[in-house]
Amino acid sequence: MNREIIDISDYTILLEEASSDNNLIDSCFFDEPVIAIAFYGSGDVGLNVKFDGKTKEFHHTKGMVLSFYADDKVEFEHHVSKLKSLQCLVIATTVRNIDKLPNGEGQFLEQFLHPLMHPVDHYVEGPVFNMSPEMFLLVEQFFNNTFEGEIKMLFYRSHITALLSHYFGQLAKQQNAKLNTSQLEKINLAQEILLSDLENPPSLTELAHKIGTNTNTLKVEFKAQFGVPVFKYLQNERLKKAYNLIKNERKTIQEAAWAVGYDSLGSFSNAFEKKFGYRPSQA
Repeated sequence: MNREIIDISDYTILLEEASSDNNLIDSCFFDEPVIAIAFYGSGDVGLNVKFDGKTKEFHHTKGMVLSFYADDKVEFEHHVSKLKSLQCLVIATTVRNIDKLPNGEGQFLEQFLHPLMHPVDHYVEGPVFNMSPEMFLLVEQFFNNTFEGEIKMLFYRSHITALLSHYFGQLAKQQNAKLNTSQLEKINLAQEILLSDLENPPSLTELAHKIGTNTNTLKVEFKAQFGVPVFKYLQNERLKKAYNLIKNERKTIQEAAWAVGYDSLGSFSNAFEKKFGYRPSQA
């Protein structure tokens, strides 16, 4: 078992490495409440997190990133064996040091790891995901560096900053993906609402309210999704339906115009000609 503890800029860095021909258990506690991010390198150790009579198990940790809040009542139990070695880098800060962190990292913790900053239990788990290739390489470099003294500390400081940058960057991508997915669902709902009532569509304000957003976001996101503004899209769909009514269902021009919400035959005919290149009477 190799364990190294380094204090850098109000962070505590814990480097742990272990392998064994036999099964062994390595337990770890924190002396005071911490917010931490654990990066598991090329080893594939088993991990049990124990608190309040509960156990959270991780059977395959290679390449995993685990963020958490933990107080002194939480036990981290690594199960090391010949086929499951330990290679773990932990970046931890105490709750009392959050405001002292460099480079605005306290702000990032609040933004991306909010539940850990406001814990409701002895152990609170944050995002768990696999490292990017860049993160994995940085973790490997921690365990393979051969520097000594001040140069070693310089290496640690620069690589901690790089590793945290990749970590928070990954969380930002995940957060944006969730936001984009949610926004896309709203815009698709707006489309469905328009298509369901071409004759009496809601106003832009009403449509925004129905999908739970504001009019500016609706206009921007709808155009980004469908390539045209909301009511240009609505007009195109009205005219396509009118064309089908006249051409295939043999409706009169007036019937088709009324069916898609046009009160004026003149306005309908002009819009129809502008879109299709000929008058409705020529369809």
